[in-house]
Amino acid sequence: MNKNELVSAVAEKAGLSKADAASAVDAVFETVQGELKKGGDIRLAGFGSFSVSRREASKGRNPSTGAEVDIPARNVPKFSAGKGLKDAVNS
Repeated sequence: MNKNELVSAVAEKAGLSKADAASAVDAVFETVQGELKKGGDIRLAGFGSFSVSRREASKGRNPSTGAEVDIPARNVPKFSAGKGLKDAVNS
């Protein structure tokens, strides 16, 4: 499912116009992104949680040349599925 299909599904389930559903979906994405950017986390009971994890700098290898490369430290987003989502997927 891509974003347009998600907007259509939200519009249908919530009884909204596609424009209103698109605004709602965009608002959710922007809110999640903004909170993670600040270093916070978002916990949605029964669905899962979004958080930020720190990856330290490391060494890697270029597969084509075998040369060693430095991989810089960075923050990465992480999602952990909640029990309700896991149960829904497995039933």
